Amino acid sequence: MRISVIGVGYLGAVHAAAMADLGHTVVGVDVDEAKIAALSEGRAPFFEPGLPGVLASALGSGRLSFTTDFAAVAGAQVHFVAVGTPQSAGSDAADLRFVDAAFASLLEHVAPGEVIVGKSTVPVGTAGRLAELVEERVPGATLAWNPEFLREGFAVQDTVSPDRLVYGVPAGPRGERAVRVLDEVYASAVAAGTPVVVTDYATAELVKVAANAFLATKISFINAMAEIAEVTGADVTQLADAIGHDARIGRRFLNAGVGFGGGCLPKDIRAFSARARELGHGESVRFLDEVDKINLRRRERVVELVREEAGGLEGVRVAVLGLAFKPHSDDIRDSPALDIAVRLAEGGAVVTATDPEAVPNARRRAPQLVYADSAMEAARDADIVVLITEWPEFRSLDPRELGDRVKVRTVIDGRNTLDPHTWRTAGWTYHGLGR
Repeated sequence: MRISVIGVGYLGAVHAAAMADLGHTVVGVDVDEAKIAALSEGRAPFFEPGLPGVLASALGSGRLSFTTDFAAVAGAQVHFVAVGTPQSAGSDAADLRFVDAAFASLLEHVAPGEVIVGKSTVPVGTAGRLAELVEERVPGATLAWNPEFLREGFAVQDTVSPDRLVYGVPAGPRGERAVRVLDEVYASAVAAGTPVVVTDYATAELVKVAANAFLATKISFINAMAEIAEVTGADVTQLADAIGHDARIGRRFLNAGVGFGGGCLPKDIRAFSARARELGHGESVRFLDEVDKINLRRRERVVELVREEAGGLEGVRVAVLGLAFKPHSDDIRDSPALDIAVRLAEGGAVVTATDPEAVPNARRRAPQLVYADSAMEAARDADIVVLITEWPEFRSLDPRELGDRVKVRTVIDGRNTLDPHTWRTAGWTYHGLGR
């Protein structure tokens, strides 16, 4: 099929490259000239494992192209809208300016019979409003909503082989046609038996934010248990193992630590709460406010641990291992790691931070920090080492070798990813969260 993708940030670039890799002819459109130039040359403007190879292959095949010219979408059978919906300045609500602008430009070039597919995470009710706009501007065109469920670090895999597909479509023949078109777009996944949920617009919009709200709640739940474990002497990791054996609960997302960050969970649960308040049902999701508070408290707990261990922050040399919000990413949006590093520096600590991929982004956001190319370099003469992002190279550090670099062998394990016995045996004072 011939496909257009509007917005080639993280979501759009991955989607465009993956669709072309699956055999479709794809044009990606964005107003950012620098981003378009980089992608056209096969350079992804962000780190995502597997994307460079897929991007190069798709460009080389001639099935993938990028442009700033919206007219290039003419003739595409399907148009995916994948622009960002960041948190609004001064509000918890989602900022829909980019979505509205994308639709305004796209509809200048859409023809009757074509299908527009929203992939952006939007407040419930947005698709219905946009469907009316589509009908007004291009009678005969159809809007569908197809939320994404990508995990950073596994985005290409999740696009090509999703664990489920959700189609929000209108009732009647147009909706039936939209389903057939989307089944053709995702033919390989459908043929492989991927579950397909066909529903209305509102449910499709809610699926994404509900999924993120549930995951955020599960993470904050175990971090709340970590707070209790810390004052009672319990071990939250063993607690998570024990309750995780219950099939109704499961072990995934029960790793206590500094909590969640990134460009999805924090802003999505806040936007969900804001939309619920707009609908007059803020009390229905009031628990999400506490989920957010628990998550942010864990960051402050790490700062407190450093302060307690060092007897203050002024002049304390701290090595921070990790800056991205999760491993296998260079994303520092709402990153617990970068937030903690900045808080330590603001408290008077001398912070040297490192990350395998996120240093360039962090340097632009927080130039007041000192940056190193490796954990060994960051730890030189450190009074405390703080591991916050669980990159494999940090998890596999040799505590004896690292111990030769530091001034004081004290480590705070913000992800409970190190083996306490191994590190203590090597002469380290080890602190986990909730352990």
